[in-house]
Amino acid sequence: MKLNLKIWRQKDANAKGKMAEYTLDGIEGDMSFLEMLDILNEDLIAKGEEPVEFDHDCREGICGSCSLQINGEPHGPDRLVTTCQLHMRKFNDGDTIVIEPFRAKAFPVIKDLIVDRSAFDRIQQAGGYVSVNTSGNTQDANSIPIDKHDADEAFYSAACIGCGACVAACKNASAMLFTSAKVSQFALLPQGQVEAADRVQNMVRQMDLEGFGNCTNTGACEVECPKGISLENIARMNREYLAANIKG
Repeated sequence: MKLNLKIWRQKDANAKGKMAEYTLDGIEGDMSFLEMLDILNEDLIAKGEEPVEFDHDCREGICGSCSLQINGEPHGPDRLVTTCQLHMRKFNDGDTIVIEPFRAKAFPVIKDLIVDRSAFDRIQQAGGYVSVNTSGNTQDANSIPIDKHDADEAFYSAACIGCGACVAACKNASAMLFTSAKVSQFALLPQGQVEAADRVQNMVRQMDLEGFGNCTNTGACEVECPKGISLENIARMNREYLAANIKG
């Protein structure tokens, strides 16, 4: 398969970026998207040129590092997959593929296709911790009765890998799907109730401070999320936030 690649190149955070064009041949359908980029970089290095910088780690759809905007879609044309799980059989011989970093004010470009997503870390850190009484006879977690529906919903929310696809897909660059997933994974469980009010207030406050936009419920975030995180989490976070402010 022969491909025409248009890739965003940016020397550093302060430099002005631009699209660069490359032609790549011999790509097989069973290759992953990142393996295709590896081949491109091998060719560039062999020519004495600067390789394209992109983020990755596990290459198994777990870490969320491989966040690329591919033909205008976060993680590309497939659904419920990260970029590293995207295979080249989703493209055709002769296709032009446009590859960009995730675009958001809160995700500044570091170099080429790598963005700084530490804003997500600060939102999670603002959520604090879950109190556990460790003095005396600590109650075993498995002995605390939890409704199966709540346990399942908390598990589905905790599946969020923080890749940022929701932000990249949103016309307002909103982080509400990510933030609400992190709120929900504790808000649904009895262990998370002690700090529930402070948690949601602090996390929403930090989200706003980072410069993310507001949610307008278009649903693009849920569609593009590689883990299928539900919009219901946003509604839950809004209820938690409202209840916390009324109590406060």
